[in-house]
Amino acid sequence: MEGVLRPVFVIGGALVVTLIVGWIADRALRRISGRHPETPLWDLLRRCRLPLQLVLCTALLRAGYRSAELTEEHEEAVGQGLTLVLIGACAWLVVRVAVAIVEATYARYAAGAHDPARVRRVRTQVTLIQRVVTAIVCVVAVAAMLLTFPAMKTVGTSMLASAGLIGIVAGVAAQSTLGNLFAGLQIAFGDVVRIGDTVVVDGEWGRVEEITLTYLVVTTWDERRITMPVSYFTSKPFENWSRNNPRMTGTVFFHLDHSAPVDLMRERLHAVLKSSLEWDERAWGLVVTDTTPSTIQVRALVTARDADDIWALRCVVRERLIEWLRLEHPYALPRLNTAPAPGSGDAPVRRQTPPCAGDAGPGPGTA
Repeated sequence: MEGVLRPVFVIGGALVVTLIVGWIADRALRRISGRHPETPLWDLLRRCRLPLQLVLCTALLRAGYRSAELTEEHEEAVGQGLTLVLIGACAWLVVRVAVAIVEATYARYAAGAHDPARVRRVRTQVTLIQRVVTAIVCVVAVAAMLLTFPAMKTVGTSMLASAGLIGIVAGVAAQSTLGNLFAGLQIAFGDVVRIGDTVVVDGEWGRVEEITLTYLVVTTWDERRITMPVSYFTSKPFENWSRNNPRMTGTVFFHLDHSAPVDLMRERLHAVLKSSLEWDERAWGLVVTDTTPSTIQVRALVTARDADDIWALRCVVRERLIEWLRLEHPYALPRLNTAPAPGSGDAPVRRQTPPCAGDAGPGPGTA
């Protein structure tokens, strides 16, 4: 009976101490967070409660499991298992604490920053730094776990003897992976592309949703996700509409009859822009850019704060001007002249065709 009660007392005591310390730590952090709401660090540290309890419980069991008076075989296995769990729990706790510190620092910076582009840049760097720290901690933890096995020490000595050959083989085999890894670091600290940037890659318009050390996710305007290796953004050209300044200039083209009232259309365009919230009042214009035997090409130029506003503004201008032409100046819409057949006495027939605005695009990214 005593052989059963001793392990129960050891485990029960460790659990009770762990729960009490965890509760005290959580109450303390909650009280500090309430007194200093401007500092998000204390609230973020509350997420470390579970790994902290696991570290504490495992450490107590590791220190007191010999008091349970287990058999020699079971004692060795339990000690080895608790050591592995303790190493993993410590790594988990270190990662949680590091993430909390980094996230709190970024939150305070973003709250006081006034430049959205710089905030996106810092966010990208913070995200990649978190991933690097997590990867380093995990590698160290796994290495520490392996070194707890006596047989692994001998294997490690043998591996060091052939480290040069293994390094060459690994470098050749992992050339693509290492290239993406260094490309991810270059993106993080070279300000090539940031989370939230509006980009056009391979003809697809979208926003950068996630950046890791090996791949990057772009969310398109129609809510598709494109996953690309980060090395693409360091080796191939792409459009970044948010770099430095998100302001954009857009155009709308109309194909009209030669009799179209260009001056009146210019005045109407200005009136439409003044009533549109998307127009940033930087520039506007309307000119005839081309002519054919049957039509003229009229280009309306507008400006807006970002890609979303320029797309919406171009649609508004296109719809409002076509509607105005249809109601006020229907003769300005393009028409097709049909000549009579040779030898017939029929008079020429003029047939009106629907207006054509050849500028329509597949989505918000068409400029």
